Amino acid sequence: MLPGPRPSDIPRIRKTLSVYKVSSYITGTFLLLLCLMMVTRYGFGVDIEMGGPDGFLALTPKDLITGVNLSTVILIVHGWFYVLYVGCDFVLWRLMRFSFGRFLFIALGGIIPLLSFFLERSVPRRVEAALAEISQTEGASV
Repeated sequence: MLPGPRPSDIPRIRKTLSVYKVSSYITGTFLLLLCLMMVTRYGFGVDIEMGGPDGFLALTPKDLITGVNLSTVILIVHGWFYVLYVGCDFVLWRLMRFSFGRFLFIALGGIIPLLSFFLERSVPRRVEAALAEISQTEGASV
């Protein structure tokens, strides 16, 4: 059994948890957009174009895009938010002293569609329960 978090780390855990929640939603949303983009790109051979000659949004073959290639933007934004998501996962893992398997499972939230939405609810619940237990233990020992 791994030891729990240190009481001195509680403020850092709470800050990281709030960033984790936001990054989880954003990463999950962009992952769903990424799945949609993959279907249009590899299923239909078109990318999502914004501001091109065919209107505000259009499905255009990649070679014919003159506006902003929204498919590429979705890829880049998801990638950077996934880095933030895994960074928060790492900090929570280190401060909460989770097992390495839990770290890997939480990291899958940015790769498996809809998993980040599930984890956004379950991880904070687990962390808050552990923090409440620490607060009770500290209150009883004083």
